Amino acid sequence: MKVRGLLVAVVLLAALTGLVVWSNKHEKAAQGKPSPDAPPKILEVGEDQFKSVTLRKGEQTTRLSRSEAGKWEIVEPKPLPADQDSVSSLVSTLSSLTSDRLIEEKAADLNQYGLAKPSLQVDLTKKDGKTENLLLGDDTPTGSAVFAKLRNDPRVFTVSSYIKSSLDKTSKDLRDKRLLTFDSEKLTRVELRANNAAIEFGKNSQNEWQIVKPRPLRADGTQVDELVRKLKDAKMDTSIADDEAAKAPAKFAASAPVANASVTDAGGVQHIEVRKDKDNNYWARSSVVEGVYRLTSDVGDGLNKNLEQFRNKKLFDFGWNDPTKVQVGQTTYSKSGDKWMSGSKQMDAPSVQSLIDKLRDLAAIKFLDQAPAGQPVLEATVTSNDGKRVEKVTVSKQGNSYYARRENEPSIYELDGKAVEELQKAAGEVKEFQPSKDQKKKS
Repeated sequence: MKVRGLLVAVVLLAALTGLVVWSNKHEKAAQGKPSPDAPPKILEVGEDQFKSVTLRKGEQTTRLSRSEAGKWEIVEPKPLPADQDSVSSLVSTLSSLTSDRLIEEKAADLNQYGLAKPSLQVDLTKKDGKTENLLLGDDTPTGSAVFAKLRNDPRVFTVSSYIKSSLDKTSKDLRDKRLLTFDSEKLTRVELRANNAAIEFGKNSQNEWQIVKPRPLRADGTQVDELVRKLKDAKMDTSIADDEAAKAPAKFAASAPVANASVTDAGGVQHIEVRKDKDNNYWARSSVVEGVYRLTSDVGDGLNKNLEQFRNKKLFDFGWNDPTKVQVGQTTYSKSGDKWMSGSKQMDAPSVQSLIDKLRDLAAIKFLDQAPAGQPVLEATVTSNDGKRVEKVTVSKQGNSYYARRENEPSIYELDGKAVEELQKAAGEVKEFQPSKDQKKKS
């Protein structure tokens, strides 16, 4: 009996092992295969295989061609630079086009689907010269999908409505809309003429923006970067009707000047001129593209600035890079590892940090052309950037007003009295380090 039971167990184990092996083989064979119930693919073409795409809608044709370098260009209805991101999005939609469902295996009457005269036809030419023709017809009764087929495929499918929206583009949608095409990373000069004044910005030896004209001044780098961003965002508004766009040159000529800007990068100099009409619309003309175009108010307003708005109001440039040495009056604090020292004495780090924070926040409330007569009340020198940056500021007082000047700079900064008093207080509250009770016990 025991032998018979053992034999039965062996047979069952062998059967079970065979079943597991068969199951694993079946699983591996099924891997990578779509589910039998999955919607059929309509198109599957590698994005790198696209050579040209033609969009046909009624009498309107837009044709895109890809250069040997891989750059897309509009060639019809007229040659235009293409927005590479917009075209890449369109190509991505086409490259892996999946249906929602299969409607007919072999459609006899295409009229019922709007496919005999499709509302949109997309012709794709691949690098090997082969073509595909996608037809998009009527919306389905629910309105959430569109009937679709390939010209040489008898099957009719539905695809989501957003697919048609993604492909229903014209040259106005797909063209490069930038009015300036400079490389922000390689920008070396920016000029702005606005409010009857000319300002020029350049980079210093530490790759920081400085005001070069009308005279050398410290620039607020954040404000200059924002100006550069506005210039980068200057794009033609292609949403306006064609008849309205045709009036743009006349509107530009009749509008009031707002700003002229020039940018210089490794590729050369580019210009843009911006004007504003009586209805508060901004119009722009650039050296990069032909024509006059409407601009968003965000860009127009961003160029309408004066010199003072670009000046650096901070007295110290060390920013968020904590200094390694701070001298206030006759007292010097030096960083040693993670400790602050004054001579041989270790100082209380939080109190030194409070002083540094007050120095960092010290800023002008306005600028003056001449220094009022006054008595110095505070002198501070900050060393940062691994010793490469040394900044010395002298603060004076006349009456109830405080003024400051940076060493070797002519600018006079008028300061908020409360900020100076808080700085003086922080300087007076720096104290020696006191170990805790636990630290005393250990020592």
